[in-house]
Parts: sequence; structure tokens; C-alpha cells
Amino acid sequence: MSTSIFNRRWAALLLETLARHGVRHVCIAPGSRSTPLTLAAAANRYFVCHTHFDERGLGHLALGLAKASREPVAVIVTSGTAAANLYPSLIEAGLTGERLIFLTADRPPELINCGANQAIRQPGLYSSHPTLSIDLPRPSPDIPARWLVSTLDSAMARLTQGALHVNCPFAEPLYGGDELQYEEWSAALGDWWQDSHPWLREEDPHQVLKQPDWSNWRQKRGVVIAGRMGTEEGVKLAEWAKMLGWPLIGDVLSQTGQPLPCADLWLAHPQARHLLEDAQLVVQFGSSLTGKRLLQWQGLCRPEEFWLIDDLPGRLDPSHHRGRRIRAKVGEWLDLHPAQPRSPWAADLNSLAKDALEVTSEYLLNRFGEAQLAHRLPELLPDNGQLFLGNSLIVRLIDALAQLPAGYPVFSNRGASGIDGLISTAAGVQRATAKPTLAVVGDLSALYDLNSLALLRQCSAPTVLIVVNNNGGQIFSLLPTPEAERQRFYCMPQDVAFSHAAAMFQLGYACPENWQQLQQALQQAWRHSGATLIELQVPASDGAETLQHLVKNMVAN
Repeated sequence: MSTSIFNRRWAALLLETLARHGVRHVCIAPGSRSTPLTLAAAANRYFVCHTHFDERGLGHLALGLAKASREPVAVIVTSGTAAANLYPSLIEAGLTGERLIFLTADRPPELINCGANQAIRQPGLYSSHPTLSIDLPRPSPDIPARWLVSTLDSAMARLTQGALHVNCPFAEPLYGGDELQYEEWSAALGDWWQDSHPWLREEDPHQVLKQPDWSNWRQKRGVVIAGRMGTEEGVKLAEWAKMLGWPLIGDVLSQTGQPLPCADLWLAHPQARHLLEDAQLVVQFGSSLTGKRLLQWQGLCRPEEFWLIDDLPGRLDPSHHRGRRIRAKVGEWLDLHPAQPRSPWAADLNSLAKDALEVTSEYLLNRFGEAQLAHRLPELLPDNGQLFLGNSLIVRLIDALAQLPAGYPVFSNRGASGIDGLISTAAGVQRATAKPTLAVVGDLSALYDLNSLALLRQCSAPTVLIVVNNNGGQIFSLLPTPEAERQRFYCMPQDVAFSHAAAMFQLGYACPENWQQLQQALQQAWRHSGATLIELQVPASDGAETLQHLVKNMVAN
């Protein structure tokens, strides 16, 4: 029984250390081997504990919490394949920068590689994908408490982005015992327990430096590409680019208000490409671009220099331009590099973007479907709310056909761009902010994360999940996939409806057949405190064909 008590003391110190580094949310899956961690988290009054029976969804719930709160989030799972199910969310966090701490309980060393139940080789389980990894020893009073706390302090100080994997072996017994045992081990940290600071404080000397030749570059013809960034950054960047007179091509995740909307359409126009050839400097803020034609232009452009500014590490430029890779927060960099008022040098792009938006509005006026949903999505957004976008076709349609309001919070999983965990990530985003939330995903994405509809039952504000049911992965209709094999091996239509899923998880449900019914369903949902699933049953290839038609129309004109 003494083992179980020391396991608890060890775990309590571990969790308390994480709290000193800003961890507030802890996501917990059921399991016996993780009992010391689970009970320690539950006993710490600083934490908000979330639970889910599906570890894959749990990892994405944590991802969503970290996205919206911008704080590190901890995850506790038991040993075995439970830990393996966290892999997709860990990979996504590594690409988009959210800080996650995965606490994976493990069997002690003597139970590994000997046929013991639920025992796998967990050290190094996630290969190169975590930012940092710690393989803790079996808890022992022979190891000073200051070693454990300083080890975690050091790792958390260096965790500026991505995931920290802490593998935690625990020997049995896991339950019971005299809770007064081993008090002296914890007490060795003295008045630290009454403090609120880390035991060991490490400082990051990284500073953002001003480009010494900025005053010269800002006089030139520049183009701004806006990728994924925060709301305040997006608004500030739009104002900065406007003052410079530089065209800003904004991604759906840029939150800039996309001053040149429908870029995926007008970038297909020869006049647009001709105008942009005169750019002397291209500055990209943020990564993870969505639009096909923006990615194509970004890859082919040849300015004098190409600058990419993002707080994440790595090159982040798949086209390997000549120029500068500047690691900095967008807002901090803009403050150091003020704009100088100048007249727009590529004003004709405004006319092209305006024409693209007007043609899109006219074409989709009476065409109910996913393309119309994408174009008119701003009309459906809740006041003081937020938007979560799924992957595959729907995010591309919204990027190409809509103009989202500047500064309106938009979230997504556009790092690895997978369809796993989208509903659970949206649930985490909602829980972190307690704001009304609209999420839009495709039918295969919803099926892939169907278990996580259970998480929507605990929403703290009105939440709407729109499932665009185009019967399969219709993104492949945009690609040159072999037509004879497209349905069976790519689109994989499932011929399902989601009414029974909504009923199973006790969610509100609607299946509108026209735009007016969709608006009414949303209006009713925003007055309801819980979650509503709205299914949009649309013709299979209509969205992809609409986008292709509008692009061809832009090229022809």
C-alpha cells in the first residue's frame, strides 16, 4: 500500500508543477494505470478537468482548448494503445504550435517485453513529433522531490510550441494506503507549496529584431500574404498593408477581413498575375495557406526577396524562396516595422476581387448547397461568437467564395489538414472561451469523429455543428483522380443520414431544404443553450463543380 501512496505524492508534485506553468485545463480518459495522475488532477483545485472515453477525441479536445485559450493543456491517459491514440493530435500541435503536455501512464520496466497485459514500449512512442520528451523513472522516495520538479520546470520553460511527452511508469498497487506516509518527501520543498512560482525559472533570451533596411524596403512595391494568425494580429496587419498601399491576399484563417476576397478566383485571371509580377517584395505572415491558386502563385512568384514571418520554428516555405525567414510574433514584428503612407500600386486588383465577389453572389443566389453555404456563411455567424472550420472541400469553398469579417475568431486544424478529431477540437475551442460557436465539417469528417458528439452535450453556450453531407470525400472531385475508380477508392460514399446520431447523443437536429429554413434553424439554435446538429444534404459533386465553373468563368473574362 505504501507504493500507491508514494505514486500519488509523485503525481501530485508533477501536476502542481504544471499548474505553476499556466496549465489550467486537464483532459482525462478512463484507466487504472493512470490512477495516480487522475486523482492528483482531481484533487488540485486549480484545474478544470475534462473527460472523454475516446483518447483520440480527448487529444483533439485538448488541442481545441489550447488553440482558443493560448495556454498549455495537459492530457492524462492510461498505458498501451490509449497512448497511441493521442498521436494525431500531437502531430497537429507540432505543426500549428499549440502547447500540449501528454502524461502517459506506463507499466514499470519489469513488465515491459515480457508478455504483461496492456504493456507496450512507450518511451519514444511518438518518434520525432514531440518538441520535448521525458521518460520518468519509477517513482521512488530515493529520488529527491527537487529533481522531479526542476526536471519538469526546465522542460516547460523550453516548451514554446508543440507537445511535451512525459511517460510515467507506476508500479502496483495503485489504490489505498495511509495518506500521511511520505509527507517528509514532499515537505522537503519547504514553502514552495505556499508559493505560486516554479521551483526553477529559466528565461528565454529570444528577442525580435528590427530589419535594418526596412526603411528602404517599405518604399518598394510589396505584396502581403496573410496566413493563419490571431484576431488582433489580423486586424493590425490589414491596417498596416493598407497604409503601405500593398495588396493583401488573405487566407480564410488570416482574420484580416480578406480585403481582396475570392482570391482563389481572381488569381486565375491573367491580369492579376501580370500585375503581381511587378512585386519587388513579398511578405508572408503566418503559414498553412489554403487556396490552390494562392499556393500556386506563392510558389511561382519571383520578387527580389521573399520574407516569411511566423513564430513557429522551421522554414515553412515549401517553395524555398530566396529571402528571409524571421521567427517572430506577427504583432511584435509589425510594431517594430511601422508602415509609411503610400498610394496603392496595384489598385486594379480591387476591381478584380470586387467582380469575383459579385459574380459569385449572382451565380449562387438561388442555388442552395454547400457552395452557397460557403459564400453566405458570414450571415450565419453568431454575435460575439467564433467559427471552427473543418478540412477537405468545405474549407476550400469558404476560402474561395466568402469574405469573413475582420477580427472574427476562426479556428481549424490546418497543420496536417487531417479529418480526424474535428468535432472534438471544435468542442475544445468552445469550452476554452464559453462563446457561441459555429462549426462546419463534411460528412466523412463527422463520421470519423462521431464519438465526440458526446462532448457537445456539455457546451457552455449555444453551439451549432453543420455537417455538409455531400455523400463522401468530394474534395477528390477537384483532383484528377481516375473517374472509374473515384467513387469506390476516393470519395467512398456512405449513404448515411445524421438524424439518428443526433438523437443518440441527445442533440438538437435540423435538416433544412432551402436557405430560409437554414437561417431559421440557426436562429432557433442560437436561442438554445445546448448544441444542435444541422445536416445539409447536398448533391454530391455540386460544390466542386461550382468552384470549377467560377474559376473558368474568371479566366474567360
